Amino acid sequence: MPQLSAIDAVSIALEHTKRQLFRPFRWGQWLRLALLGFMTGELSRRGGCSGNFPTSFPTNPQDQQGGADQLLSAPHLEPQMAAHIMLLAGVASLVICVFALAWMYVGSVYRFILIESIITKKVNLLAGWQKWHATGRRFFLWRLVYQFAIGFFAVILIGIPLGIAAVLGWLKDPHAPMLPLVFGGIILFFLLLIFLLGAAVVWLLGQDFVAPIMALENLDFADSWSRLFAMMKNDKGSYAGYAGMKIVLAIAAGILFGILIFFAILAVLMPIGGFGLVAVLTGKAAGLTWNPVTVTLAVLAGTFAFALIMFLSSMLSVPATVNFPAYSIYFFAARYPKLAAWLYPAPPVPAVPPPPVVEPPTVHPPPLGPAPIT
Repeated sequence: MPQLSAIDAVSIALEHTKRQLFRPFRWGQWLRLALLGFMTGELSRRGGCSGNFPTSFPTNPQDQQGGADQLLSAPHLEPQMAAHIMLLAGVASLVICVFALAWMYVGSVYRFILIESIITKKVNLLAGWQKWHATGRRFFLWRLVYQFAIGFFAVILIGIPLGIAAVLGWLKDPHAPMLPLVFGGIILFFLLLIFLLGAAVVWLLGQDFVAPIMALENLDFADSWSRLFAMMKNDKGSYAGYAGMKIVLAIAAGILFGILIFFAILAVLMPIGGFGLVAVLTGKAAGLTWNPVTVTLAVLAGTFAFALIMFLSSMLSVPATVNFPAYSIYFFAARYPKLAAWLYPAPPVPAVPPPPVVEPPTVHPPPLGPAPIT
């Protein structure tokens, strides 16, 4: 098949999104795709919104000393209450770590379910989990290696310059020479920029191209990367154009879906926020104070609000959840014959009817003549 350019694949992916989501529209498919988008991270990378919530800062310099000390020494906060908050913080940290690993594991398997749902236009979570569990586990291992490598190189990239500055005393000396600090800061900024760009490109290639190779050839992540590099060797320009177009599309989708999600969340959370404000004022008038019960209720209310925001964002971002993987699949299928065979299956060969059975004619014996006269 002819190789599609990065621009040609855009219109094909848009048409695919229309056909899968709206011809016909099915609520069950939309909900399952929203779950896939949330678990695979397509929501955060392809059009999700990240809100910056307003925070009030103290203006008195004496109020800016150690937040933890203020928490423990506040006159209205009992030691039992402070211990309860610290226990909740510790449990929440542990839960977040476990949840992050579980999310990464499930999302790794769901990545392949999402790829299959784009190709077949059908979403079957249970059968997909059984089918792609082993492949998703290998993809999960690659994600762990990727995260560890990113953290390791980030620590080295930032830690070495800070260590040098600390050894030279530049961080504590107010009269430290400004020229080396400014020059070093500029170099560190550009190094960080190159590092983040390289990490983003590696992640882009991994989820868009390495994952289909792992799915179709049953390879581990190291062999899949080698296979991809061999395919990219003589077509670097097309892949570079794809990465650039993907960035442009991601920015456009982020703005569009960010505005849509912002107003949808605002419309839904305003009544909930009003109810919460009434509850707080009522409790204050009744003499309620912060105690283990009220803190737990506040945490549960915040968790519910966060879950509602994630649900709305996932539901509204389903078109982006389908469009971006479809864009990568159509682009890559033009360069990967095995993916093209999966995306464009050959029509079934009509069965050739067997030739009619010709029965030999029935031969009747001649009639017997009259019996001889004796």
